Formats: sequence, structure tokens, C-alpha cells
Amino acid sequence: MKFRFRLPSVKVTVGLAVLIVFTFVAFFGASLAPFDPSARSNDILQSPSAKHLFGTTHLGQDIFSQILVGTRSVMFVGFAAGILATVIAVIIGVTSGYLTGFGGEAVATLSNVFIVIPALPLIVIVTNVIPNSGDWAIAVVIGCTSWAWGARLLRAQTLSLRNRDFVQAAKAGGESTWRIVAVEILPNLTAIIASSFIGTVMFAVMTEIALAYVGVSGISEWNWGEVLFWAQGQQALAIGAWWWFVPAGLCIALLGTALALVNFGIDEIVNPRLRGGSKAVIRYPDGRKARMRLGFTPVLTPRTEEAGRGGR
Repeated sequence: MKFRFRLPSVKVTVGLAVLIVFTFVAFFGASLAPFDPSARSNDILQSPSAKHLFGTTHLGQDIFSQILVGTRSVMFVGFAAGILATVIAVIIGVTSGYLTGFGGEAVATLSNVFIVIPALPLIVIVTNVIPNSGDWAIAVVIGCTSWAWGARLLRAQTLSLRNRDFVQAAKAGGESTWRIVAVEILPNLTAIIASSFIGTVMFAVMTEIALAYVGVSGISEWNWGEVLFWAQGQQALAIGAWWWFVPAGLCIALLGTALALVNFGIDEIVNPRLRGGSKAVIRYPDGRKARMRLGFTPVLTPRTEEAGRGGR
């Protein structure tokens, strides 16, 4: 039996490449920064140059160094919150969907309660109550308040899967509950789990940036939202200092695009019907190829073959 290595799609390749770059900057950004992001200088409101790649602020601070150092906080909060929320969503969603009776309904009610808990006000309260709470507290709060929607989706899909023939066959074969969940159900939830994780990462990133942008204390000293906060406070747009806010905005857009591309790529891997664009290729017994639109079952008849030749 021959196994062929399938290269990832262009979407996944581009998305992963961008994420790898941001991850590298998150780990080594502080070492790569040419200046201390908080250090002041006489180069006030300088446009991008060889010395200051992204220009300087009204205090002469190097914006390029601020972007590099601030990437760590953004990536940490995003992925830490995403992992925590996804783990909770899988446990609650699959458990409430597979269990029957009072136990399943009780767990489902718990997710309904967490849906109405607002994350932003809770984070503001936590950062004010706990001095120097930092990125850990923000990631935990976001992760603990953003899992409910993913859990509801997983529960709905699990309710559909638990009555399928392959699950019933596993039960009849004496398989344990945990093995059925791990081997039979979870692999069929891969696309939803991945989508939930990526969506939570994007939500966490935007939440932290929004909190820093409005000036909430307790967040890390430098992140992309902090750069935008100072740019807005000093009227960077009004004075024409576009270099003060454009790099941070581009980084946010690139990170969101990379996550979306990876999500699309995962959908294509999990769902073969999405591969190859809007049409799929069918092969005739004699080796000829034809294309069909997805969503229709091909019926190979002599008239179909003649129509296919005429279309070419």
C-alpha cells in the first residue's frame, strides 16, 4: 500500500508562515528590538528612516521596538486564552452532548449561564482588584468566559453523533465510554474544535487590544493596543503621524488574516468536498477526467459522457 504525502494548501502555508513569524517575534522580540521601547530621545515625531524603521513618538520613542516587544503580550494572551477556552468547551460540550438524563442537562445549563457573562467588564474588575494582574489574569478571565458558544456547538454535534451507527456499534462491542468519546466522536469534531480555538484566539487578541486602547490598567506595559492608545491620545491622525498607528493596525490585520487562513485550510483538510475549489474532479474508467459541481451526485451515462466532450 502506497502512502502519498499531501502538501498543505496555499492558505494553510501562508497562514502558518505568518503565525510562525509572529511567534518568533513574540519569543525574541525584546532581544531584536534596537531600542528600549520606553526610552525617550530627541528624535521627536520622526517619520520612518534607517535609524527608526517605524518612526518615533512625540517623546522620541522607537515605534518599531514597541511593536516588537508588544507582540509577546498579544500572542500570549491570545493563545493561552484560546487553549483554556477550547479545553473547557470540549469537556463541557462533549460531556453534555453524550450524557443523557439530568447529568447532561445540568452541564448544558452551565454553558447557558456562562454565555450571558460579559468578559470585558469582568476583566476590568479583575485588573482593578488585583494590582499588576498582568497577561496571565487577562488570559484566564477571557478563557473562562469565552468557551460557552463553542461548547454549545460541540454539544449539538455530539447529540447528532451519539446515535450514529458506528457509535452504536462501538457500544454493542463493549467499548468504554471514554474510548467511544476519544476514538469515535472527537475525531469527527475536529473542524468545530479548530474553528472554536481560532475564533477564541482572535477574540482574545482583540479584547486585550481594546482594553489597552481604552486605557485599562493592569495590562502589560507594551502591546499593540498600547501603541494605538498613545497614538490616539496624541492626535497622531490629526498631525499626520501615520507611522504611529499604521504598523500596529497592519499587525492586527495580518494576525487575524493568518488565523482565518489556517481555519479555512483546516476546513479543507477535514471536509474533502472543499478541496479543489468549487468543483470536484471525477475520473472515468477509461482515464478521462471531468468536473462536477459540489453538492450533486454524478451519474455516469453515455449521454453524460457525450455532453462532457461537447463542453470541452
